[in-house]
Amino acid sequence: MKLPVIKHLTQFIENNDEDYIIETIETLEDLTEVPSLKDEELDVIGELISNMYGAIEVHKMMKDGATKKEALNTFMSRVLGSIDK
Repeated sequence: MKLPVIKHLTQFIENNDEDYIIETIETLEDLTEVPSLKDEELDVIGELISNMYGAIEVHKMMKDGATKKEALNTFMSRVLGSIDK
């Protein structure tokens, strides 16, 4: 996951609508079913999907009252904490 990408996507959600990201995730998830995709291509798609889910989580925290900075820090701490385990 890349924090700058998540920040950008979070801003996109604020400016537009979360539904755009959800529909994009659904499209990318469907694309992973293409049998001719190489592992590297699947990795890129997976990274994009992860960042989009991250942005949705950050946006949810912001809707619950967290500032953008707090939400981003909380989310990244959670991600890094799960990697350390």
